[in-house]
Amino acid sequence: MVALNLFVYETTGSALAMGLFMAIRLGAGFLAGLAAGSLLARFPAKPVMLWTNVAQAAALLVLAFVPEEMLTAGLFVSSATIGACGTVFTVALRSSVPGLVGEDRRSWANSLMVGGRSLAMVAGFASAGVVVSLLGFTAAFLLDAASFLVCAATVIPIPAAGRGSGRGTERTAGGGAEGAAAGEEHGTRRRGRSAAFAALVAVPVLGLMVSLRGVDALGSSSHNAALPVYSSALDPGDPAAFVSRFWLFWALGNVLAQQVIQRWAGRTGRSVGAVGFGLGTVAMSSAFILGFAGFPTAVTLVIALVAGAADGLTEVSYTSHLQTLPQTLRGHAFGISATVENLGFGVGMIAVAAALETFSPFAVVAWSHGVAVLLAVVFLIRRQRTSDARATPVVYEPDRPPLTGAPESASRADQ
Repeated sequence: MVALNLFVYETTGSALAMGLFMAIRLGAGFLAGLAAGSLLARFPAKPVMLWTNVAQAAALLVLAFVPEEMLTAGLFVSSATIGACGTVFTVALRSSVPGLVGEDRRSWANSLMVGGRSLAMVAGFASAGVVVSLLGFTAAFLLDAASFLVCAATVIPIPAAGRGSGRGTERTAGGGAEGAAAGEEHGTRRRGRSAAFAALVAVPVLGLMVSLRGVDALGSSSHNAALPVYSSALDPGDPAAFVSRFWLFWALGNVLAQQVIQRWAGRTGRSVGAVGFGLGTVAMSSAFILGFAGFPTAVTLVIALVAGAADGLTEVSYTSHLQTLPQTLRGHAFGISATVENLGFGVGMIAVAAALETFSPFAVVAWSHGVAVLLAVVFLIRRQRTSDARATPVVYEPDRPPLTGAPESASRADQ
């Protein structure tokens, strides 16, 4: 995040070019999100997670060694590969969690994953300024490629996760039977995607959560695009220093939040819930706005810490809520969610990058994250009205799945 964005910005000297480059990555992720559910219905999650990491490592190796005359093409190819493969890996990982750890440990596992990722980000952000300043961009890309290979190696020993639909690679003998199997498989994938859409629309809280996630991604595009510009104005001689410190404290806040969530979930046996998602979004977006308000560096780093903690809260609550969907719908739902998030981030990157040519980073971030705060307030009001309208809690029998394909129980998932 530090090296690649700064590399594009220093190479082109334009915030608009940097935004377009990031939009390509998000556009590839958008298309991958549409196909991720069908891909996971056809192939097991384990090899999908393995090869998406290998592909991202290969893309960074190409970027590190591409000749200067082919640098622009290498940037585009690497951006598209990282965007598409990163989205598919995330969908595969999140949809596999309940099958790997059990339904009752979803919140604990999600918090552990987010906390572990944040610890790795602490190391990455803490070293980014040193690596870029002393060793250069090529060394940063090589280290990043190595991290993807480590992730691929980590996937190998985990238990194999089955396909979402239980179908996909099996073929019967004979062309006619093979065609019938392919047609049935295509119909199953299409029905799964349609059912996932129906579940998101049928459950107001869940559908609004996905919409808010997309708007939040638009807000995130603003601080991702504005941070290199803001840090370059603060310290033209070493812009990577402030960027790495900012993300370092963001990641530390995320780690601290996960420690609290894990202990609270272990003690109470409850998940963070939809209310935590809404409140976390308000706190996170407000903190990012204040982060560009021109406060002293020490104050800004504390604000980054708060933003990271709130971001960790929203990540766990959102992921755990979507994982309450049945297994056959889960991959499609996460794919739809990834598509919405990438759409919000991609559209935001283009708009934000263009706005940064005219307006200050603070104005752009305040506008973008302000929209997320307003929608989060609407979400919390809607959530409260839904709870008030519910005369008695809906309780499903443990061995009877929901009839609509929606989350098991609104009352339980929203605790």
